[in-house]
Amino acid sequence: MVKPTDPAGADGEPDRDRPTVAPFMGALAIIVLVVITIGLVNLFEGDPELTPEQQVARAAVAQNDALQREAYPDFRANTCAAQQGDETEFLARHRDSKDKKGPRFVDDVTGVAVDGDRATATVTYYFEKAPDTKTEVPTTFERQDGTWKVCSTGPS
Repeated sequence: MVKPTDPAGADGEPDRDRPTVAPFMGALAIIVLVVITIGLVNLFEGDPELTPEQQVARAAVAQNDALQREAYPDFRANTCAAQQGDETEFLARHRDSKDKKGPRFVDDVTGVAVDGDRATATVTYYFEKAPDTKTEVPTTFERQDGTWKVCSTGPS
């Protein structure tokens, strides 16, 4: 007759067939160390300095993002003063365009040419309701107060 095993700890001896948490804790410790290492590397290394061409492309995307969020202060921060317009007019134009065509997206920024504090590029846009219809817009940019700003209007 086979005698059933006693539950762990019933006789003061641990059950040797029971799995332990030690391997899981070891794996967790390794994962935590890897995550901390990656975080420290990113903290001390930081992003490499963006090229002027990359900064120009980011300005185009940031301006369009502000437009889609209807965030006029952010739109102003990424747009030349002559192109900013009035906030009420800005919101009305954007909402009308959004109702007709859907949100506008930047598909690509190509042909960036930087000349001092001025730059040109071709910004390709499309609208949600017609994603296959791409519109290439020759766009000018200026660096004002150390930041690249869009100085042309895009499609609406």
